[in-house]
Amino acid sequence: MTRAPLDVLTVGRSGVDLYPLQTGVALEDVQTFGRFLGGSPTNVAVAAARLGRRSAVLTGVGDDPFGRFVRREMVRLGVLDDHVVVDEHLATPLTFCEVFPPDDFPLYFYRRPSAPDLQIRAEHVPVDAVRGAGVVWLSLTGLSEDPSRSAHARILEVRARRPHTVLDLDYRPMFWQSPQAARDQALEALPGVTVAVGNREECAVAVGETDPDRAADALLDLGVELAVVKQGPGGTLAKSRTQRVHVPATPTDVVNGLGAGDAFGGGLCHGLLAGWPLERTLALASAAGAIVAARLECSTAMPTPAEVLAVVDRGVAPQDVERAA
Repeated sequence: MTRAPLDVLTVGRSGVDLYPLQTGVALEDVQTFGRFLGGSPTNVAVAAARLGRRSAVLTGVGDDPFGRFVRREMVRLGVLDDHVVVDEHLATPLTFCEVFPPDDFPLYFYRRPSAPDLQIRAEHVPVDAVRGAGVVWLSLTGLSEDPSRSAHARILEVRARRPHTVLDLDYRPMFWQSPQAARDQALEALPGVTVAVGNREECAVAVGETDPDRAADALLDLGVELAVVKQGPGGTLAKSRTQRVHVPATPTDVVNGLGAGDAFGGGLCHGLLAGWPLERTLALASAAGAIVAARLECSTAMPTPAEVLAVVDRGVAPQDVERAA
């Protein structure tokens, strides 16, 4: 039986998040942890699925219990695991964090000597799924080493700049030899995408600009059709060649800010696929991020349409949104 085309195909990191169940406690003093599905592109797929989109992830996991957990949890959260490659040699990665609200959330990645998601090869690319998906979401981290880098090049070749081809400028210093190495890869990839998303620091790495307008203009000059610059408390700026839209940040009581950007990504995918006006798309994405920031975990915290619309249309505070079943 032929499967229907995907709404969203994300590519890149997956693994297990082990988050402390106590906030404001150093990692060495934490007594209990919660186990959650993790990895930014995987969380974006979960966020899109939670909003009703047919989503999948091209990624890799180890042939181990955590790898089995990742695949099982993907499916439980509504994400297809058809394109998960099982690596017999590398372990499924773990990520620990510390939670010091409102703005300090150190991350500790256990991904040595490499991780299965960075071993995705060009031959693993599901060509029909890449061509047919409404959104293909790539992350800068996936360009940090081969063979993942070559797989991403293959994806961009197959995709041929179809809307909506997104590059998340998600910059994690521990994956790169230097910021310049990350910039070199970003500059090579950006002409092949239609949407770029990043915060001010990530834009500085990718295009050398921290001012939101100049960063957006630099991204547009590289061929991107929509540039989205996240500014934290300063809200979000998005520019195309015909529009400039700024949406204020959605106020929230932050518990853990780590999943907010992924929820924003899922909301952005949802709005782009729906063909909504840019301002409403950004407002929904911002509300989704604010809801997740008010919750401890990431993947299992992604909001439903009703939860997001309670914030956007009814003015409910994100921390007061009741969780849907």
